[in-house]
Amino acid sequence: MSNLEPEPREAVCGAHGAPGPTFELSTGRDVVLGGPRGLRVSRTLPTRGRRMVGAWCFLDAYGPEEADMRVPPHPHTGLQTVSWLVEGEVLHRDSVGSEQLIKPGQLNLMTSGRGISHSEESAYGRIHGAQLWVALPGTDRDVAPHFEHHAALPILTWPDGAEITVIMGQLAGMTSPATTYTPLVGAEILVTSSLSIPLRADFEHAVITLSGAAEIEGGTLEPGPLLYLGAGREELSIRALEPSRLLLLGGEPFEEEIVMWWNFVGRSHEDIVEFRENWEAGRGFGEVTGFDGPRLRAPALPGTTLRPRGRER
Repeated sequence: MSNLEPEPREAVCGAHGAPGPTFELSTGRDVVLGGPRGLRVSRTLPTRGRRMVGAWCFLDAYGPEEADMRVPPHPHTGLQTVSWLVEGEVLHRDSVGSEQLIKPGQLNLMTSGRGISHSEESAYGRIHGAQLWVALPGTDRDVAPHFEHHAALPILTWPDGAEITVIMGQLAGMTSPATTYTPLVGAEILVTSSLSIPLRADFEHAVITLSGAAEIEGGTLEPGPLLYLGAGREELSIRALEPSRLLLLGGEPFEEEIVMWWNFVGRSHEDIVEFRENWEAGRGFGEVTGFDGPRLRAPALPGTTLRPRGRER
């Protein structure tokens, strides 16, 4: 819940035609992954009004709750998956031979490129985190699939206990070792009192609270919605109402139109048809070994033509 109620203001054009500094609150929709004890997630990207923030095109936030994550082998194309945990442990397996347990504060980054498949699972217990996707630009959409695990990431600390961990890209003079294909930033912010963070004015930004409650320019943001801030900002001011954990996402506005359907990012309806047919036929995505169970079947395609769309609906 949030009491952020932005005042009407004149729209200003920011970088690449993105909105200038603004306040746009997006409420996620609830989705349950897995069976009766499956994990409940709140999906705030894409939403009806906003499809992307920079190249960030998907955001599921989940927990804290007692649950298990069990996602059978499934395919991806044209994107990177970013796994970030606050509590719990999740085991990743993929078709390029990776098997990696991720723990809180570590990054699992999978670049699907032209095609990869993977599974994710955890034991039943307390779990809290986020799963995100980054769309690959057309120049890199067919790169060879690969996986990265980063156990240590750059952290900037303050005497009062505040911290910024740079998950992807650059922020506050720190650079993540993770591979990126467009200018962007992803960071976890722990704030206990007040904090001002420098931003790139040519980026558009958004923030979501994972725990606690924080005041952002006069409004209280609690876990749930995504607050889109637009472009043209050089600073983000946060005041914690209690110890809080937030995710900051940003990037150069993504100018390409994409088709995002199921687990695929393409550029046309025909791309998606081909990806789906290849997955169902067992070609092009490799095999995930070690998962105890069948892989996911692709859902049926809609009866209408899938059309490329930009970052806003």
